[in-house]
Amino acid sequence: MGKAVKFLLIIFVIGSYQVSAQDTTGEESQVQIVVENDNLELNVGDEAVINAKVVDSEGTTLADTLIFFSRNRRALSVTRDGHIKALKPGTYNVFIFKTQQNGNPRLRSQATVNVIYPPLDRIAFNTTPEQLYEGTSIQLEARVYDKLDFHREDLEVDNITSSNPEVAEVDKFGKLRAKSPGSFTITALIEDVTTEWSSEVIANPVTSVDLSVNSDVVRTGDVINITAVPKDQNGNVVQDAPVTYSFTAQPDDDRGPAAPAQIEQDGRFVANKSGLYTIMAKNASTISETTVRVNPRNVSQKIEVVGHGEVTDVPTSDLWVWEGVDGKDYAVTGTHVGRGEAFFWDVSDPENMVTIDTVTVDARVVNDVKVSEDGRIAVISREGASNRKNGLVILDVTDPANVKILSRFDDGLTGGVHNVFIYEDHVYAINNGRRYDIINIEDPENPYRVSKFELDTPGHSVHDVWIEDGVAYSSNWTDGVVAVDVGSNMSGEMQGAGGSPENPKKLGSFTYPSGWNHAAFPFKSQSTDDFYVIAGDETFPDGIPAGWIHFFKLNSWEEAEEVARYEVPEAGTHNLWVKDDVLYVAYYQGGLRIVDISGELMGNLYDQGREIAKFLPKAGEGRSPNSPMAWGPQPYKDLIFVADMNSGLWALKLQPVEETASAE
Repeated sequence: MGKAVKFLLIIFVIGSYQVSAQDTTGEESQVQIVVENDNLELNVGDEAVINAKVVDSEGTTLADTLIFFSRNRRALSVTRDGHIKALKPGTYNVFIFKTQQNGNPRLRSQATVNVIYPPLDRIAFNTTPEQLYEGTSIQLEARVYDKLDFHREDLEVDNITSSNPEVAEVDKFGKLRAKSPGSFTITALIEDVTTEWSSEVIANPVTSVDLSVNSDVVRTGDVINITAVPKDQNGNVVQDAPVTYSFTAQPDDDRGPAAPAQIEQDGRFVANKSGLYTIMAKNASTISETTVRVNPRNVSQKIEVVGHGEVTDVPTSDLWVWEGVDGKDYAVTGTHVGRGEAFFWDVSDPENMVTIDTVTVDARVVNDVKVSEDGRIAVISREGASNRKNGLVILDVTDPANVKILSRFDDGLTGGVHNVFIYEDHVYAINNGRRYDIINIEDPENPYRVSKFELDTPGHSVHDVWIEDGVAYSSNWTDGVVAVDVGSNMSGEMQGAGGSPENPKKLGSFTYPSGWNHAAFPFKSQSTDDFYVIAGDETFPDGIPAGWIHFFKLNSWEEAEEVARYEVPEAGTHNLWVKDDVLYVAYYQGGLRIVDISGELMGNLYDQGREIAKFLPKAGEGRSPNSPMAWGPQPYKDLIFVADMNSGLWALKLQPVEETASAE
């Protein structure tokens, strides 16, 4: 595993500059980075320059390039040459790297920037009802804001009191309980800032709760929707009466189980383990309950290895499989930090996949490979060119055994192209990790740029883009997933904005706290018609891949709710694909994972028995023997192809297994 970890440090992490210091030897070990102002204090809005230089053992300044980087780009804007702007209060690190001519970071230092917090301004409660029913409760949340309207997430209001605890009582966790009819005032205090609101408790008219579920026999992972209707003694519905939900579990496997199920207060329940569950709906002292049966999901299948195209002398990157103009099946794979090669394969006989051509370009990394829908044009990305003219290369693949270079496009792309996508005679090229350029290839020998799309957020960056139904979904790290209309034909709440390749128009975006967004894939559930966007992580704490798959349910471009995840605890995600309500995801050292994502999604799908199969691509010889490092999957016809960094190209097939008997 040691070799694999070292490889990850050098190769993968560079893309987001999350680099650990490397050991140096010889003359290089006498060189160091000196930071003259390594502890700065700024107000919000202030700008400054971090002064740093590279010196040798004699103290002589060397003419080396330094790169500056912050992981808190929404709070501290940092340019690559060390200009910073304070955007949000807090304490942040700015990392400083020395690069050699080959671009590999070798030395690392850092500076600390403390952005001063403005004075506190106000406290705001999450809810301030005018009245509560006797016997009910609500959870209070008091947020603190400063004079610049920043939410002080570092402060927690723990001084919340009630003027009349006999009527309404607040515990130390902020739970307010309505005890008896009467009036009360709630007061919150922090430092010299205070706020209050007044309300009353009234008699509770609820005497019964009608409880029903949409299904009382389901499988693990199936979401049960609960309906609870509070009524008074005359059978009338009490519209504003709150209901809280809970459950008790009797799992089939009771040998020290983890959380067997999850229930949300909007009336959704999902079980991770099979068994009997009693669901309860409560208003004050009025409780109703119902029992449901949860059976095992039983979706497991076996994976058959159909064929292996071994590549062990250079790391394999992305793949694309397509049907050629001659009706045969072909694949192309890239190479990562190698010799600038793209390998073309005949996979018509997947048991005997063979390379039929190799295209070599001036690059260290051919990270991405894509083929047009008609199977005639391929595009490969370039990074690390010897003359720094990176960009992309357009290929004629009508005869994959005799691939021809049609043109190279590097105008304005010299910083490197990491990922590309082909859609309707246009290439969407990730440009230096900052934006994507849209390039017309109707005449592939004479490509030209028609537009570009770039965010205006501080320190923004982009890693990848995927296009479906005329909408480009880009993966923008801390800025999350961004949807852009480039010719949308979607309708309803998800309709486009009249964009085109020449005039891309932003539709919406959504983020999540980690800021690790590396890949995105949109899909419409065949079983529910719900529209989801999957957001995949990439991060390397201690050099080991980590992160998981986030499922966002979209009702409109402005309304995205993270409803589920698929988290493999021992591994981290890379590329993914969805076909027919099945997720195929490369989990780096965790190999290929195939997951049932049918039905409404909720909770951690990993715990729900939704994993159909997994495959660890291992080769006994090569770069890192028996060390899976799955890069990307592609379901194709009745097969699944997987690119693995350490072993090359694999062709797999799912085989049904005999189902185990469900509990009665």
